[in-house]
Amino acid sequence: MNKTKCEEIRLSMYNLGVNMEIAIKWRTKDIKNGYISNWDGEWYYHFKSGGYETIEWLEILTPNNLIKETILNELKKIHVPGKIQEDSILIYGYPNDSSLDYL
Repeated sequence: MNKTKCEEIRLSMYNLGVNMEIAIKWRTKDIKNGYISNWDGEWYYHFKSGGYETIEWLEILTPNNLIKETILNELKKIHVPGKIQEDSILIYGYPNDSSLDYL
């Protein structure tokens, strides 16, 4: 995922959280050291802290179907590689599988 896509996701999730009056939780995995961050609900500053270059994947928590569908609709507009899981949506920063579906 390039910087532009990451910024689109960040701003979209920030605005969605503000409009829905909820903290949309996210975490990332670092491609260099394998570190998985703690869940965080702050998109405006925390998500962009440290840059986007080493994000292997971004996971967005979806605690219920309404939130999942709303987030998914936003992500489809951005068109990113990922998959829908039971309680989250996983977005790939550096997909290594050409058979991945796009949201």
